[in-house]
Amino acid sequence: MPGTVTVVKVAVGDEVEAGQSLLVVEAMKMEHVISAPHAGTVTELDVTPGTTVAMDQILAVVTPREEEDAA
Repeated sequence: MPGTVTVVKVAVGDEVEAGQSLLVVEAMKMEHVISAPHAGTVTELDVTPGTTVAMDQILAVVTPREEEDAA
């Protein structure tokens, strides 16, 4: 939904865990926490605090970690 980014908690290159809070968007007078969908590395982050965002805009990309083979 359209809104404004109020907090950015990560930077490109940061390692994150599944469910970790990445940023906060204020929309419709409510704060919405955007969390990592899976463990990985933040590879794209296209917003800063104060950025106005549109509906369905991609705010951040978390590239999944490669699973290490247990051989």
